[in-house]
Amino acid sequence: VQLVESGGGLVQAGGSLRLSCAASGRTFSRYAMGWFRQAPGKEREFVAAISWSGGSTWYADSVRGRFIISRDNAENTVFLQMNSLKPEDTAVYYCAASRPDEAIVAVTTTGGPASWGQGTQVTVSS
Repeated sequence: VQLVESGGGLVQAGGSLRLSCAASGRTFSRYAMGWFRQAPGKEREFVAAISWSGGSTWYADSVRGRFIISRDNAENTVFLQMNSLKPEDTAVYYCAASRPDEAIVAVTTTGGPASWGQGTQVTVSS
């Protein structure tokens, strides 16, 4: 599956952004999806994940309560609503997909996903 992120940009601390990830193909609903991020000089880290049905979601402790992951299987799109943004949320955000029919855990570590998007920059100013 091919993934294309959009929606990044520059926002002030306390603001919100909504990232989108559009997936190619006709079997999007078979994939668990995740969001990761990588700040300058740091390793890529898990942010959020959602099961193929949308019925299960996981979050990193650093974003729980501020970020919401969702998906629209009819539109082959996964979203990341980011609220109460902090300067430490500044990073390149990547969308990732599991292999078909894998469980959500497959997109909760950087070694798990089978596909990655090209990334979208999010910058939060203080």
